[in-house]
This record gives sequence, C-alpha cells and structure tokens, in this order.
Amino acid sequence: MDEKDKPLLIVISAPSGAGKSTLCDRLLAAHPGIAYSVSCTTRAPRGGEVDGVHYHFLTPEAFEQKVQSGAFLEHAQVHGNRYGTLMQPLRQAMQQGKSNLMDIDVQGARQVRAALASLPPTDLMVNGFVDIFIHPPSLEELRRRLEGRGEDAAEVIERRMANAATELADAGLYRYQLVNDELGRAQRELADIIRKEQRA
Repeated sequence: MDEKDKPLLIVISAPSGAGKSTLCDRLLAAHPGIAYSVSCTTRAPRGGEVDGVHYHFLTPEAFEQKVQSGAFLEHAQVHGNRYGTLMQPLRQAMQQGKSNLMDIDVQGARQVRAALASLPPTDLMVNGFVDIFIHPPSLEELRRRLEGRGEDAAEVIERRMANAATELADAGLYRYQLVNDELGRAQRELADIIRKEQRA
C-alpha cells in the first residue's frame, strides 16, 4: 500500500457458497496492507480454527457483556450462533494507515451503515467505508456448490438457500456488486474496486 492510499473499511457480503471466503483470501494475499477483521463468535471452533486468528471464540455470556458495553460495530445471530465485530481494533488499524476487511452478512452490513451514519463524515471509518456484494452466478449454481461441499445436512442447505434469497434482496444497498461466475475475473474486479477506493 502506498503512503497516499486511503485506509479503507471494506465490507464484503455474499450468500453462503458464493465464493466470498476464497475471494477475500486472495485479496488479502495480494494486498498486505489490508488486515482481516477477526470477528467474535459464540459458535464452537471448526477443524483447525485457531482462537484469535480465525475468530475470537466467546461464551454467550462474554459476548452479551460486550453487546451491553457497546463494544461492537455490528453483531448478529446467524444460523443459531452470534457473531460480532469489535470497533476498537478497526479504528486503531485505520489510524495506523491500514485497511480492514470485514467478511459479514447483510444483517451485519446494515448495522455497520447505521453505526457509521451516527458518526461525523470526517471520521476515518466513514470516509474509508466501501461495501461490496458478491453474487453467485445463479441460485441453481449456489445449490450445486453447497451440495458439492458435502459439509451440510439437507435441512441446513435448505436454510442456507432460503437465507440466500433474503440476502440477494439486500444487494442493491451495496455501493458495488460483482458476480463470481469466473474466479479470476471476479478477483480482478474486486482488486480494481479496492484500488479505485484507496486512491479516491
């Protein structure tokens, strides 16, 4: 990242299975000046997930304490678990000139917009805010990807498909939208958006 690049608060949302994690991973690998915002969650770690790296794993009680103290920029309940983004680490990173990448759902993105609307327009987080929605090529392709992962029971896939329809209805609220039909092209399009915003 160049000295003249503006620190960004990047929010990326997509239905489960749209390829958001892969695109976010590639963006971070190509842009060392962008830090991944580590969310808090009440869900149990999966596979090789490490506390403080993939998520901050909190008890429901500890999570609720942070909600009550106003520590979260956004928090939401998704698939029966709670997720949230702490405001202070984001602000500190931006004060150091670093951009933050938030991988959150549409519910969280709405909360971020509402929280930023209450801050002055000169605030670093308001000035650097950019939101991007990633579409799957189609709902049929989304179902194929979810079934192909082999991770979820049939009822979980149905729930994710129902959620996807709701999430797609929010896509128009985002400043940018892109379709992940071909990974390389979607990756280039995402990188172009970030460069444009950093230079704005």
